[in-house]
Amino acid sequence: MRKSDHFFILLLTMATLFLVSLVDTARGVAESTVRMDRTRSLISQLGLSDPALFTEARYTRHLSQADLHSAFQDHPMAMEHFPSGSLLMPPQHEAGK
Repeated sequence: MRKSDHFFILLLTMATLFLVSLVDTARGVAESTVRMDRTRSLISQLGLSDPALFTEARYTRHLSQADLHSAFQDHPMAMEHFPSGSLLMPPQHEAGK
């Protein structure tokens, strides 16, 4: 076999895997819609303020209930322990301050 044949087989395999991932994603969208509907229903039944978006720390689990000083667990100049705090925008009522 020539090197170009190996490259073509590799390219064909990668393209096939890419197409399989697209089909899997399309199938997963319908399943996730059903799961999100069930989650919304559960949240309303239990009277929760919001779902647990992150499970890594108490100050990121329920953003509407966050303790303002819990992010400074060691001291005020401490680095944040978990990265999820950098993924979320501040609440609208805090953004103007």
